[in-house]
Amino acid sequence: MSWQTYNQQLLRYPQLGFSLDLSLMEMADSPPPELAPRIAKAFADMAALEAGAIANPDEGRMVGHYWLRNSTLAPTPQLQAAISEPLAALKDFARAVLSGSIVAPSGNAFAQVLLIGIGGSALGPQLLAEALGQQAQLPLYFFDNTDPAGIDAVLARLAKTGLEKTLVLVISKSGGTPETRNGMLEAQAAYTAAGLDFGRHAVAVTGCGSQLDRFATAQHFIARFPMEDWVGGRTSVLSTVGLVPAALLGIDIDALLAGAAAMDTQTRKPEVATNAAMRLALAWHHAGAGCGAKDMVVLPYKDALVLFSKYLQQLVMESLGKQLDLDGKLVNQGIAVYGNKGSTDQHAYVQQLRDGVNNFFVTFIEVRAGRGAASMEVEPGFTSGDYLQGFFRGTRKALHDSKRQSLTLSIPQVTPFHLGLLIALFERAVSFYASLVNINAYHQPGVEAGKKAAGIFLSLLADVRRQLSATPQAAEPIAAKLAADAEDVYHCLNHLSANGFALTKSGAIPAQDTFWLGDGS
Repeated sequence: MSWQTYNQQLLRYPQLGFSLDLSLMEMADSPPPELAPRIAKAFADMAALEAGAIANPDEGRMVGHYWLRNSTLAPTPQLQAAISEPLAALKDFARAVLSGSIVAPSGNAFAQVLLIGIGGSALGPQLLAEALGQQAQLPLYFFDNTDPAGIDAVLARLAKTGLEKTLVLVISKSGGTPETRNGMLEAQAAYTAAGLDFGRHAVAVTGCGSQLDRFATAQHFIARFPMEDWVGGRTSVLSTVGLVPAALLGIDIDALLAGAAAMDTQTRKPEVATNAAMRLALAWHHAGAGCGAKDMVVLPYKDALVLFSKYLQQLVMESLGKQLDLDGKLVNQGIAVYGNKGSTDQHAYVQQLRDGVNNFFVTFIEVRAGRGAASMEVEPGFTSGDYLQGFFRGTRKALHDSKRQSLTLSIPQVTPFHLGLLIALFERAVSFYASLVNINAYHQPGVEAGKKAAGIFLSLLADVRRQLSATPQAAEPIAAKLAADAEDVYHCLNHLSANGFALTKSGAIPAQDTFWLGDGS
């Protein structure tokens, strides 16, 4: 690296306090000529998408998350209203809850919020809560899985303040997502057991006319907010999905949206040299040879951004991890994403990053300000923030000395505006990269395949349970009766045994294990 290279490959938006440093990515100052047609197509694809073209051909859908931060860009007045009207309504609702105008049935103000969702319906709100919600008036808790023990642990924490003062926010586009439905039913059962009316504590964010929408109507939920089919879960954080909980946390959602809109304005320009999102996408393409040959390690040097790598895992991997391209060609595309935070990971996996297999590039995120107030000196002349900067710069240099590629994104501090800016940057970089490698970034056939396989297993589980009797049986005879795979049956039997519905005796090998009817206790 040289000072000249740094100056040539640093892109700054001074008015936003943002910079992108690509000087350690070993890239040429301009893209290779053979990429020029793909880059032009990526810019054209983005313009068409934002104008309302069908950008998700598999599902015949528009992709409208870019409109969320500037509704005037939506292609019809109806779509503009579908953005602006719920935004105004959710602000009014949050103000009423926080001011005590909307209260629990007991007459007490709501004191905490339980959010039930999964995937983007939980990850986005979790990111906002962790990054911006430290001073929240209403603490936010999550059911983000269908793990019964996890549900019980959250309910126990909620009980300390009181379920009667807990507002429940259920987020699901269809209302049929099993994990979210299960969490809602578990929550409803807990409220009922406590003698409380679940509906009078609950709010839904869902598609109009969905299963959840109908349930919310029947149960007299306090409020319902729409979730549009042109917003995917992994890009929904700036929709009602993220904005309803953000507003309840007291986060300045106008600033969050303004930050995203400001980055959109900069990265909408069809100029590679000044477009941070395109430059970021080209860096990914360069590092992974256009086929995801290297993983992306995300290291934000700020505790508030600890969930940003987890958020990017879904955004990047669900969008780009595709078996087929848009022409039906087998490509197995994708970029694996992992990370935590600096300098914590300097005491964890940075050892391998520097000295082990060179199969990654690092995305550093620098937050320039250490804290809002003055800092004490932890030793003469140095603060804790000085050390954090030193560890960041030292790790960056150590990786470069070991011929590891990295790029650095810098923002002045973690504010709603700057978090919105980062979210918008990565959303557009993902869209550009998808165009460069000719894949559909907006569907998730692998996720749907997993859901289908889970349904098949659950059907088999019910059949296996019906085969249990007082007589001990091994897996193979039951599998023969059901014309099923013996290993699948064996796993069903073990699950039933672990949860009290079967008793078991181990043999020398799994095929000799026997199972008989338990009492379900």
